[in-house]
Amino acid sequence: MTSQPLREKILETIVAKSTLKQKIFDNTFAVFNELKDTLFEMASEMDDALEGRLDKRVRLEYRDRGKFEAQLQIASDLLIFQMHTDVFEFDSNHLIWQNPYVQADRNNSYCGVINIYNFLSDSFKFNRNADEGYMIGRIFINRERCYFVEGKRQTAMRAIAFGRREIDREGLIEVLEAAINYAVNFDLLVPPYELNKRVTVDQFNTKMDNSKFETGKRIGYDFNVDDI
Repeated sequence: MTSQPLREKILETIVAKSTLKQKIFDNTFAVFNELKDTLFEMASEMDDALEGRLDKRVRLEYRDRGKFEAQLQIASDLLIFQMHTDVFEFDSNHLIWQNPYVQADRNNSYCGVINIYNFLSDSFKFNRNADEGYMIGRIFINRERCYFVEGKRQTAMRAIAFGRREIDREGLIEVLEAAINYAVNFDLLVPPYELNKRVTVDQFNTKMDNSKFETGKRIGYDFNVDDI
């Protein structure tokens, strides 16, 4: 026979976790829409500020790519902002568990996530599907709209400060400006000679025909999470 106490416990867990995760999803989705609005405004403001200061072919352009993706092209760089539709918990070694806000209530640790990737804009323009992009940041949002950020040069709200502040437009601007600043200063390096010293005629012709020479800002080099 089925144990009723255990079944009831399972049902209670389903109700509790589903309610919690739906709240987190709703918060993350709302923040993502706020992020898209902020990106659009920033792109317009920065593009206007650049008027007459550089070649007109170099522009800042915002693109809404649907419910869960947005793009910001900055000259030769492309930032892609992607909201994951799932809710996450952290592994036992994560710094988040040292945070008093999380220690007080484990439910505070469950988060939705918005990822920030940096690609070369030409990778998409010329359909270079083998090109590499890099995750340069991610924003975590919980049931109370509290947030923290991991990523390259992201110092506005670290994990240890989680719970001190709800995310708002000012916080989003801090995160976005840090991501943009990192991307435009993250230069494309010539790949190591050893990486491309041999190529067959067939490989060369195929790659030339399809613009498939693999490119990325750190092809052949380590991309370290040294400041995450």
